[in-house]
Amino acid sequence: MFEESPRGRWEKIERLILSPYAAFSDSSGGRALEEPLCPVRTIFQQDRDRIIHCKAFRRLKHKTQVLLLPEGDHYRTRLTHTLEVSQVARTISRALRLNEDLTDAIALGHDLGHTPFGHMGERVLDKIARERGMDGFAHAPQSLRVVELLEKDGRGLNLSIEVRDGILRHSKGQVDVREGFPGGEATLTLEARVVRISDSIAYLNHDLDDAIRAGIVRIEDIPAVVISVLGSTHGERIGRMVEDVVSVSGGMKVISMSAGLLGAVEMLRSFLYSRVYASSRVLREEPKVEHVLRTLFENFEKNPIGEKDTKDLCSALMALDHISGMTDRYALQLFEKIAVPNPWP
Repeated sequence: MFEESPRGRWEKIERLILSPYAAFSDSSGGRALEEPLCPVRTIFQQDRDRIIHCKAFRRLKHKTQVLLLPEGDHYRTRLTHTLEVSQVARTISRALRLNEDLTDAIALGHDLGHTPFGHMGERVLDKIARERGMDGFAHAPQSLRVVELLEKDGRGLNLSIEVRDGILRHSKGQVDVREGFPGGEATLTLEARVVRISDSIAYLNHDLDDAIRAGIVRIEDIPAVVISVLGSTHGERIGRMVEDVVSVSGGMKVISMSAGLLGAVEMLRSFLYSRVYASSRVLREEPKVEHVLRTLFENFEKNPIGEKDTKDLCSALMALDHISGMTDRYALQLFEKIAVPNPWP
């Protein structure tokens, strides 16, 4: 008789301790390309590890979160944002007895396709894509494209369907949070919805923290209702949001916040949108970001990466893939090489 594998033991433990609403590893829909099961790790643990070890994950450390090219050591990057989303999502999943490994994998992979220069870069690439007759560009589908196709020299990571679904559906865009949490797009798992709400909890709080540190807003500028309902410190605000999600969602097949808290959260989002995301400082920089990314795009479109007989649409898609994967500093270095004259000896 063969000894039971560590993976098999953990799959049995999941059946004992997780909520009936959780996604169980041993009932996963599997991968696009079938492969042997790992004897040590569950399918979701394996997915998490593949994401952590991929190149796109490492590049997140030099991609803008909200502040463009910050010089201070303590401002968030796209990587630290990802880790904060993961921490919030794991806390909520564990409290609700959902599959923490699946939640972690989705959270760690949710922004792999994000552009350089944050959402400014995303808006520019979306505009370029539509001008070329494409359906547009958004970081969530691009993150899925990274794990399905672009990583590992075109082989992709071959992740489970549950992780791929969570990555694709994590983003709700700049809409009223009261609309984005209770309803919204259907997901295969509750774990995906945990990441969706955790993404908002993380970015709303750390973007506010960074904006205060940078002197863009002051603590006294924060609406009084936000302070009274959510708390006066960074830790208090995150704690109250997480506790509210756990309280509202416990024992139910839904992941949401209470109506009272959602009102304060939406007030915080609106405040950040007007004072930070759509501030005059951002509006001054966006044309510069557009100039950099358009220059790179036009260069790659004229000089396709790969086969020389590439069709126009395919060439544009390859250029978008290449640019969206760049870090901020690499994009600027390449722009300088392409567009700035070299001094003569």
